[in-house]
Amino acid sequence: MAPWPELGDAQPNPDKYLEGAAGQQPTAPDKSKETNKNNTEASVTKIELLPTYSTATLIDEPTEVDDPWNLPTLQDSGIKWSERDTKGKILCFFQGIGRLILLLGFLYFFVCSLDILSSAFQLVGGKMAGQFFSNSSIMSNPLLGLVIGVLVTVLVQSSSTSTSIVVSMVSSSLLTVRAAIPIIMGANIGTSITNTIVALMQVGDRSEFRRAFAGATVHDFFNWLSVLVLLPVEVATHYLEIITQLIVDSFHFKNGEDAPDLLKVITKPFTKLIVQLDKKVISQIAMNDEKAKNKSLVKIWCKTFTNKTQMNVTVPSTANCTSPSLCWTDGIQNWTMKNVTYKENIAKCQHIFVNFHLPDLAVGTILLILSLLVLCGCLIMIVKILGSVLKGQVATVIKKTINTDFPFPFAWLTGYLAILVGAGMTFIVQSSSVFTSALTPLIGIGVITIERAYPLTLGSNIGTTTTAILAALASPGNALRSSLQIALCHFFFNISGILLWYPIPFTRLPIRMAKGLGNISAKYRWFAVFYLIIFFFLIPLTVFGLSLAGWRVLVGVGVPVVFVIILVLCLRLLQSRCPRVLPKKLQNWNFLPLWMRSLKPWDAVVSKFTGCFQMRCCCCCCRVCCRACCLLCGCPKCCRCSKCCEDLEEAQEGQDVPVKAPETFDNITISREAQGEVPASDSKTECTAL
Repeated sequence: MAPWPELGDAQPNPDKYLEGAAGQQPTAPDKSKETNKNNTEASVTKIELLPTYSTATLIDEPTEVDDPWNLPTLQDSGIKWSERDTKGKILCFFQGIGRLILLLGFLYFFVCSLDILSSAFQLVGGKMAGQFFSNSSIMSNPLLGLVIGVLVTVLVQSSSTSTSIVVSMVSSSLLTVRAAIPIIMGANIGTSITNTIVALMQVGDRSEFRRAFAGATVHDFFNWLSVLVLLPVEVATHYLEIITQLIVDSFHFKNGEDAPDLLKVITKPFTKLIVQLDKKVISQIAMNDEKAKNKSLVKIWCKTFTNKTQMNVTVPSTANCTSPSLCWTDGIQNWTMKNVTYKENIAKCQHIFVNFHLPDLAVGTILLILSLLVLCGCLIMIVKILGSVLKGQVATVIKKTINTDFPFPFAWLTGYLAILVGAGMTFIVQSSSVFTSALTPLIGIGVITIERAYPLTLGSNIGTTTTAILAALASPGNALRSSLQIALCHFFFNISGILLWYPIPFTRLPIRMAKGLGNISAKYRWFAVFYLIIFFFLIPLTVFGLSLAGWRVLVGVGVPVVFVIILVLCLRLLQSRCPRVLPKKLQNWNFLPLWMRSLKPWDAVVSKFTGCFQMRCCCCCCRVCCRACCLLCGCPKCCRCSKCCEDLEEAQEGQDVPVKAPETFDNITISREAQGEVPASDSKTECTAL
């Protein structure tokens, strides 16, 4: 145990922190240091430190590193139920009911904001999405069909909308089932962007953001990996087309009633007061209807009357008459009688934008901003309420119920039960985006683990296909067969993906990939936005552009890129598993420049850019808010609020306020090193404004 003189500048108080060792033998000092010690130091060597105040304990003792993926313990800091009096128990009971009502209310507006968000995306990019489908000749390229499915679903924020467009095109013979299957795979990828956007709302807390973003992107990785494997298999064998064709041919289906709208029965009365869309316009644009290009997606007339009547019309010749008895001429033109359909508008829709006559882009932008604000606010309040409710014993029971496996030997059945639960819940809410988006904040606050959220997400993929099958059974006769076959293709695609990436624990790559991305995004939070833009916009748009340029250009650019990616993955695998088989230079990535093997240089650039932007905004807001505050409260001119951010920073740089440390040390640098607040290399202390 080191004696005090070895600490240099430290000035101990022996009466408080040391205990005498008069009855003990003095420790023998090191011979190399005996010549440098005086009499005072020799007497101090007879005194030992208390173990609690040992510098070795403060500095050299290794600290345990917590696993960031462990669920946090939500401890109840309030008064226990047994310690409350009757009045306190009644108050606590009504507080619980109030929290439950608030939770349901915010959840309702959260789901409504998702619906409005989908409508906003359709107004902004719906016509563009329809134009993607309008050129049916390029759909024969399966890779192009895949990226079109991704882009269209991202633009309209609804896989059911993009799937319904595909069904309309197949039933109208504008598209074959074989060409439609890659589009369905792309729609499966595009629909997972919603819960990824929801995860960005929890960016404030690193630990919550790590879990929430990983829980959201596990859906992305499952869909991407499934497409990477199953799309080449489908192109080579057409197994999805063959299986679904056999099923459709073996049954004689009849038209059913409308598919059930369980959740929309609750949300539609509110959302239809905000905006109503005519979604047929997108389908008409996809089928090359020139008139639809000038129509607005905002629905104006909700009640119309259609009638047929006989009218006298002119025809080029008597051969065009409906019948010889209904054909005559006035010497100049030939006339006949035909049934003419006319449409009469009766009642306007009752929503906010019905009388504004704004362009679709303006309405979509307004709704996009408002829906994102409501979505963010509701999500924050849901997390706060859940954090206050799920504490102590309640949190323990919920965690054990959701995350605990069945007893041996039936533990393997737990995940499959979770898949069924996810499918059932998605069937109830009629949307996989709503279910996974509601699941994301629960993962973030630590109620559900990533390992349990993964099968629930897989179940939501199946649940949304059952909804599509029911909707297909309710289709009219001309679209029944094609819509049912496409819905079954979607179903068997998700089943095939589950068989690939779930039954064997070793193959559950989406969990490991999502955790890796969660760690990176928690450290560099800007990378989450970068991932969203790259994987859902830039890559699909790049592939789309190269495909339009021709297959030679696509192969010439794509093959080298794919080769480099495979080479990097193989090299990374060898570095982690068998580094000895590689040359010494290739055993790590140090031979590359720092910007190619690390995100730190990029983080410095992003931090500098955003920091400059934040500083200007902060100073502007600070001036306005602080001056308003001074006017209200009558602050003097020397008040801190009367100065802008730059003045405050200059004042802070001129101050030197020490941070409180144990009284054992008078040297600030040593004390802060002992507490682990600053590295040993830093000789300056941070200044804090009083």
